[in-house]
Amino acid sequence: MIYPKIPLAQSIIQICLEKGITNIIISPGSRNAPLTIGFVSNPAFQCYSIADERCAAFFALGIAQQTGQPTALVCTSGSALLNYYPAFAEAFYSQIPLIVISADRPQSKIDIGDGQTIRQENVYINHSIYNANLHEDVSLENDKKINEAIDTARAQKGPVHINAPFEEPLYETVSELAVKPIINTYVKENQPETIGDLADMVAAWNKTTRKMVLVGVNEPDTINKEIIDGLANDKSVVVLTETTSNLHHPSFINSIDTLITPFTATDFEDFQPEILVTFGGMIVSKRIKAFLRKYKPKQHWHIDTLRAYDTFGALSKHIKTNPNDFFKAFLPQTKSIESDYFLRINKINDLRKVRAKEYLSKIPFSDFKVFEKVIESLPKDSQLQISNSSAIRYAQLIDIDSSISVFCNRGTSGIDGSTSTAIGAAVGNSKPVVFITGDISFLYDSNALWNSYIPKNFKIIIINNGGGGIFRILPGHQEQPVFNTFFETSHHLTAEHLAGMFKMNYIKADNESSLQSGLETLYNVNEAPAILEIFTPTVENDKILLQFFKELL
Repeated sequence: MIYPKIPLAQSIIQICLEKGITNIIISPGSRNAPLTIGFVSNPAFQCYSIADERCAAFFALGIAQQTGQPTALVCTSGSALLNYYPAFAEAFYSQIPLIVISADRPQSKIDIGDGQTIRQENVYINHSIYNANLHEDVSLENDKKINEAIDTARAQKGPVHINAPFEEPLYETVSELAVKPIINTYVKENQPETIGDLADMVAAWNKTTRKMVLVGVNEPDTINKEIIDGLANDKSVVVLTETTSNLHHPSFINSIDTLITPFTATDFEDFQPEILVTFGGMIVSKRIKAFLRKYKPKQHWHIDTLRAYDTFGALSKHIKTNPNDFFKAFLPQTKSIESDYFLRINKINDLRKVRAKEYLSKIPFSDFKVFEKVIESLPKDSQLQISNSSAIRYAQLIDIDSSISVFCNRGTSGIDGSTSTAIGAAVGNSKPVVFITGDISFLYDSNALWNSYIPKNFKIIIINNGGGGIFRILPGHQEQPVFNTFFETSHHLTAEHLAGMFKMNYIKADNESSLQSGLETLYNVNEAPAILEIFTPTVENDKILLQFFKELL
């Protein structure tokens, strides 16, 4: 076995191995050579080389998103680790375990004008759940920090930073380890709280006729069927889900915006819940957030082992356990109460479904029509990754098969890194992955295709409307040069030559007929990753979408 000669690098690598950190994404560089040599030389590690640091970090995020285990990123000194920051912040808000191991210059070389040198210690301070600023020499203190960083990433489901200073020479190797680092036994400090006395909550629930359960980003197949059925069968409960909630039942309302956008003030008052229960991550729908901030519930309970955001300005209780454990203890103590809350809302929702189907049947080729056809075409038991901005919002309006798991970077809701995350997710799980993205998001992360690990069955669907189409549906849009250039980012670019450069199959469509044949070709081509680029009319999409909400009544 080959080991780096530098003892600190040996310690980091050995502790990672003992702690089960085996997926290592390496950004090529020189200062991190001791780490690169050690990780790559040990067959126990699965190492990936991704040159673009921003893409590397989102790729790692995708793997960790799927495996649920910390993924390590290794980079050289200087601006390299700053390029990890967008994914680092996403990991923080999405509660995904990442470990950034940055090589650094010794402290004596900082701020003296040395190349590729910045102040790296605590550089992620606002979004890191643990910062291990190591010293150059091997020590028990260093070992403790490395152990704690890894354990914290795993326990608190978030990103940590290990900063390791190395002095030259960097490339020397040895055949025997010079150190035997201390491996601390991992002790879970963040065990879910035992569910205590629920009497007050049960009493409030049992006398309340309007209860709402709102589910944000949620992992597939995590909520027990008896809990789903229990909520679904309570006529005083309305359950609102989102595409990213991965939660399905015929009585759950899965298109929130379709339901509430046409509401009048009276409708909103009738819909206002007395008790709101939330679980899962960030909510996509701006309309439900605006509604609950204006028509606040009397009580808002959030269920999460770690965090509770006061999204609606009404948070009254943070239940620090997982939803299954809470509802398993809570629901048997509840009783049915006479209420028409669900029946009234469900009647409206059924009408909305009819109106939506009628509208989709008559609209011309457009973003909305494309999303309908694309989502209907998704293979059963596949995974759908969606980019942010208009892509996830259109997806919220279309029913999706319950066998398909859905993921989106909703932590920071940025367009950066969506393609890289999807590719990492495709590497990190065995399901076929389809990635739906807008043109701006795809172009912004086009270096994601500079990746040797893309599975052959990975599919990208780009909806190219010639710019940031979401800005056309926001208040204040006006057709003028300032808007077109600085908000919408108008362009005439395509993915065709990028696909050729990265040896991906390329298919294009610009009407319903070519879309249908393009989708068939996309799913039947598996000798290389494939891109289907769909061109839609820039100036018509916003009108078609806005008219949709007007015709739902």
